[in-house]
Amino acid sequence: MSGKLEILNDRLIPVDRATLFDAFADPAKLAAWWGPEGFSNTISAFDLKPGGHWLITMTADNSTEFHNRWTFEDVVEGQIVRMTHYEPVHIFTLEMRFADEDRGARLSWRMLFDRTAENEAMEKFLHAANEQNFDRLERLLKSNRY
Repeated sequence: MSGKLEILNDRLIPVDRATLFDAFADPAKLAAWWGPEGFSNTISAFDLKPGGHWLITMTADNSTEFHNRWTFEDVVEGQIVRMTHYEPVHIFTLEMRFADEDRGARLSWRMLFDRTAENEAMEKFLHAANEQNFDRLERLLKSNRY
């Protein structure tokens, strides 16, 4: 196996692009929606600039902790965030794009992994987990907490 494995998710969210971007750029808001259903988050570092680091501990509903380490590669406010995930388990790149549309803003995620049997086995799970991320984000943006 060689090449890259690409996982794509996108969703039109009925808010303006600046609000959508802020939901990622503000660590307090980000902690409220990041990850699949059942996870809570503690962000210990979030330096949203090229070369900046993001350290987040994701805690599953069974209290299992996953310490994640990211590095931001490219950040254009309100438009794009590209970052590399180093830990745990696998290395991949996530590119998030934010775009205006008539009925809101579109968030597009593009994950790139090395093509391995292990990563291919996780593809359906990761696509579904990304959709749960989007569900949680939409709920936050519709709530009074935002």
